[in-house]
Amino acid sequence: MKYVILIGDGMADNRIDELGGKTPLEFAATPNLDSIGTKGLLGLFATVPKGFPPGSDVANLSIFGYDPAKYYTGRAPLEAASIGVKLGAKDMAFRCNLVTIVDKNGKAVMDDYSAGHITTEDADGIIKTLDKELASRGVRFYTGTSYRHLMVWKDAPEGVRNIKTTPPHDISDKEVAGHFPVGTGEDKLKELIELSQAVLKDHPVNKRRISAGKKPAASIWLWGQGTAPAMPTLKQRFDVEGSIITAVDLMKGIGIYAGLEVINVPGATGYIDTNYKGKAEAALEALETKDFVCVHVEAPDEAGHNGNLKDKLQAIEDFDKKIVGPILKGVHKFREYTVLALTDHPTPIALKTHTSDPVPFALYVSSDTSNPMGKVKFCERVAGENGVFFDDCAYFIEEFFGKIEQV
Repeated sequence: MKYVILIGDGMADNRIDELGGKTPLEFAATPNLDSIGTKGLLGLFATVPKGFPPGSDVANLSIFGYDPAKYYTGRAPLEAASIGVKLGAKDMAFRCNLVTIVDKNGKAVMDDYSAGHITTEDADGIIKTLDKELASRGVRFYTGTSYRHLMVWKDAPEGVRNIKTTPPHDISDKEVAGHFPVGTGEDKLKELIELSQAVLKDHPVNKRRISAGKKPAASIWLWGQGTAPAMPTLKQRFDVEGSIITAVDLMKGIGIYAGLEVINVPGATGYIDTNYKGKAEAALEALETKDFVCVHVEAPDEAGHNGNLKDKLQAIEDFDKKIVGPILKGVHKFREYTVLALTDHPTPIALKTHTSDPVPFALYVSSDTSNPMGKVKFCERVAGENGVFFDDCAYFIEEFFGKIEQV
C-alpha cells in the first residue's frame, strides 16, 4: 500500500461577495480534488484543538497525528530541525521574520511580514550581519528560507518558555505597538528588535533593494518560540518509511521529527511561482522506494496573508492541476494506495491571517469502491453538509494508515 498526503496550505476561507457568496475553494475549478471526494470520503477535520493558536505548526502536527497537547512546544524548534540547528536543553528558539515596518502618521506599522518576500540570497547577508552584531547579547541567528529565519537564545531563563508573542502576519497593516513580546524576557526581546532596526537601516542589501524598488528588511520580528520536542517517528508508530516535499522550513522540521526524508526540489519557493511540476514528479519518484509521501504547497496561504484573491484562486487551481492531478494519475501504477487531500487551516482573504475553523478533507482508498458520497465539490460548505467530522488527530491518522494505535 502507498500512502499520499497532499496539503494546500491555507486554502480554506470564508464566503466572499465578489465570488457570489462562495469561498475560493467553492469558486475555483478543482476537478481533481473533487474527484477524490467523489470517489472517497469528504468531510471536515478540526486541525486546531481548542485553546491552541491556529498556526501551521499546530495544524500540521495534527495532520500527522501528533496531538498538539502532547507534542507541541512551539514553531521555531521545528524550523530549527529543518536548518540543522541542534538545541540544548535550555535553549529557546524563536522564529525570526525579516519584516518591513514603516512610519505612518507617526506610528510604526507592520507594512509587510515578509519584507517583500525577500529572497534567501538577500536574507542570508542580513542574517549573517545580525549574528555578528548581536551575538554579544547571548543570541545567535541562522539563515532559513526567504523571510523565515531563526534566532536562538542560548541558556534562556526558565520563564521565557511562557512568554507571549504575536505572529507578524496577524498584524499586517497594524501598529506594532502593543504587539511586542509580553512576559519574562520581554525587555530583551524588544531590545533585540529595536537593535536590529539600527543594524539594518543602512545595510547594503537594503540599499540595493530600495534602489530596485523593493521593500527593505527593516527589522526582525520574534515569535513562535519553543524548546526541542520529543516525538516518535512514523516508522515507530506505523512501520512506514516516507518522504516530505515542501519549501517551508516548518514542514521540513515536522518531517524530520517524524522520521521522514526531506526532498528539496529546485525552484520550490513557497510562493505562487513554485516548481509544481518538480514537486509532483519528485513525489511519484519517492513512492517507488518509500511507503509514504507528503507534498505541501504554501502558495494559497501566502496569497491569503497578502489579501490577494486573484493569487489565491490561482494557487488553489495550480495545486489541483499541477500537484493533485499528476499525482492521482501517477499513483495508479501502484494499484493499492490511499490519498488524503486537505488544507491545514483557513487563511481568509479578508482577515489576512489564520482562523481555527475545521477544514475540508478528501480521503480515497483504492480498494474502496462503494462511492458513498456521489459527485461532490471539494469545499467547506459541502464538506460540512456531509456530516463527516473528525476532531481526534490520532484517530484520523490511524484511519489514514488503516491501523489503530493510541498515541
